[in-house]
Amino acid sequence: MAVLTRVSTAHPATQSRRSPATWLRSGGLSSILFALPLVLTFLYFSWGPIVRGLVLSFQKTNLVTPAEWVGMSNFSYVLTDPQLPQATINTLYFALLALIFGFPVPLFLAVFISELRKTGWLYNVISYLPAVVPPVVAILLWKYFYDPGSGVFNAILDWFGLGPYAWLNSPNLAMPAIVLEATWAGAGATSIIYLAALTGVRNELYEAAELDGAGIWRRVWHVTIPQIRGIILIMMLLQLIGTFQVFTEPFLFTGGGPDNATTTILLLIYRYAFINGDFGAATALSVLLALVLCVLSVVYHFLTRRWSTT
Repeated sequence: MAVLTRVSTAHPATQSRRSPATWLRSGGLSSILFALPLVLTFLYFSWGPIVRGLVLSFQKTNLVTPAEWVGMSNFSYVLTDPQLPQATINTLYFALLALIFGFPVPLFLAVFISELRKTGWLYNVISYLPAVVPPVVAILLWKYFYDPGSGVFNAILDWFGLGPYAWLNSPNLAMPAIVLEATWAGAGATSIIYLAALTGVRNELYEAAELDGAGIWRRVWHVTIPQIRGIILIMMLLQLIGTFQVFTEPFLFTGGGPDNATTTILLLIYRYAFINGDFGAATALSVLLALVLCVLSVVYHFLTRRWSTT
């Protein structure tokens, strides 16, 4: 016991006397040399574009002529652009529709698949299938579905005496039509994450609920959702961030029309950069969007940390 006591008391003293030269000779220098290329590569490709974007936001440049420092002029320009309020409203509208109608779909799909004992794998494959379809191919396919003349949706509605509807050519229907496709495209991958989370729910809880006479909906409400609420809150935050950055669907479906009804903030950034050639204004609006998403994430964290399990 005396020996152990001497060893346990001497070890911290030895560590405290360890000089930088000793640390380098014991392998510290080789560790630095091994990690340095990886750290520099990470900083160059991850933080390099961010820093470059911040610099561009204070410059007037088209990436061809020499850049000119303009201070806060780019921010003043984008904040007074008459297209910005419409793009902001459209983005918030897309996020709201995706949150109300699109967010519950993967969760219900995952719970449904988890309840199936024998054929769950089949529904799992079917639900994940849209995730392996390239986005451009999926959007072109859905444009055919939305065709006012020969589209699948109008053909089905015609059986009930409804329609035809100009889905993507109507200012009122274009955004809901885009949300429907985006929900279909993203539900499979998200449901896989929920299915992985459901495997961590203890079976004893379901067995106890069944002994108490709980049906499937009461098991879902009182067992499943409370057990995976941490994952649900994280997925909701990721969906909010993703919907604020929606670009591919409105760009390929409608190009922002009709009458700018589907012009989102990222589509406006695209127009600044690649149509107007004003990369300073594009990066300024990108910086503002990033700041809004950072504030949203912090507020969301403090509002939901009471219910989070992580």
